Amino acid sequence: MIKLSVNVNKVATIRNSRGGSAPSVLDAAGVAVEAGAHGITVHPRADARHITFRDVEALADALAPMRGRVEFNIEGDPRPDLLDLVRRVRPDQCTLVPVVPGEVTSQAGWPSTTPRDEFRAVVDDLKAHGIRVSLFVDAEVSAIDWAARMGGDRVELYTEPFARAFAHGEAAATASFHRFAEAARRADDSGLGVNAGHDLDLDNLTLFRTLPHLAEVSIGHAIISRSLFVGLARTVREYLAVLHGDQA
Repeated sequence: MIKLSVNVNKVATIRNSRGGSAPSVLDAAGVAVEAGAHGITVHPRADARHITFRDVEALADALAPMRGRVEFNIEGDPRPDLLDLVRRVRPDQCTLVPVVPGEVTSQAGWPSTTPRDEFRAVVDDLKAHGIRVSLFVDAEVSAIDWAARMGGDRVELYTEPFARAFAHGEAAATASFHRFAEAARRADDSGLGVNAGHDLDLDNLTLFRTLPHLAEVSIGHAIISRSLFVGLARTVREYLAVLHGDQA
């Protein structure tokens, strides 16, 4: 079964645009879980423009009774304050993501030239705290091999290139999918689990859900955007149905 982790960053973005506490990140997470989501993902950035450290701690407390059933995934770059938070909160999974100053959203995975020793030390430390570590990478064999050398437990494949190809038609989508499938098989051969995320939606998931060895997808923007019109619970159920092949 492919698991769905709902990223609630956009809920915090709406809240922060006005100030106050509405809409509630905790309520959004609760609705998603009640609708069947397998996990909740957050990406607390250094500028706190959406999810804050206080949100992370509150979500950790709310999800603690569901540990083993609902996964908590914290994404982010390995800066000292974030690593301290992750060690304190001890989520089920930490997804290490490169951050480019001034970016609106993630633009690429970790380059295979990322220095080994310092990064490997971060991965080893998080694993020593009982946290599964996933590394955000492009669908390239060299990036998968780098992730294996870093000692990661999983990779998260950066899927924006696939989403763009899918929008250009069947031929482009198929060619891109084959590249992602090759990367996924390489990851599995290297002992790495396979996650994926970025710009996945109800349309392109009909193909991407067939990716070999796919364990989990993390989706935020598309889910929250659709939920504005049909509701969050219904949207989560729609995504679960597509992931499990219950819809075309």
